[in-house]
Amino acid sequence: MLVDANLLIFAVHRASPLHRVAKEWLQTQLNGTRRVGLPWQSLGAFLRIATEPRVFGSPLSPDAAWDRVSAWLSSDAAWIPQPGVRYREILGDLLLRHQIRGNLVTDAQLAALALEHGLTVCSADTDFARFSDLRWENPVVA
Repeated sequence: MLVDANLLIFAVHRASPLHRVAKEWLQTQLNGTRRVGLPWQSLGAFLRIATEPRVFGSPLSPDAAWDRVSAWLSSDAAWIPQPGVRYREILGDLLLRHQIRGNLVTDAQLAALALEHGLTVCSADTDFARFSDLRWENPVVA
């Protein structure tokens, strides 16, 4: 599996209506036997958003946010998927075939990484449905 930033944010942001279910889901995954892909795109987005006062009234400090990332990466199940030799081709195909632009480029990057590694994207973002070749699931669906 490959985890999108929104699940990481929900797992930490206590005011989110999805906090409890996202936190429990993430803890279960990180304590399980299945590999949990935490790409730098997702971790970087978490760090950017979780520390931003314009997004959260009480954002995490940089120290607290980095401690959270470090704790996740310390899990035996966690790994950081890296782009391989096919990533450029896959990403280019997704961008052009689906005419991706703007904020959706990040989704295409994650989708390409997941497709290259044969992973399922776990996200609450339904924009991933546009990528017909991609396996994705929303583990916090209400």
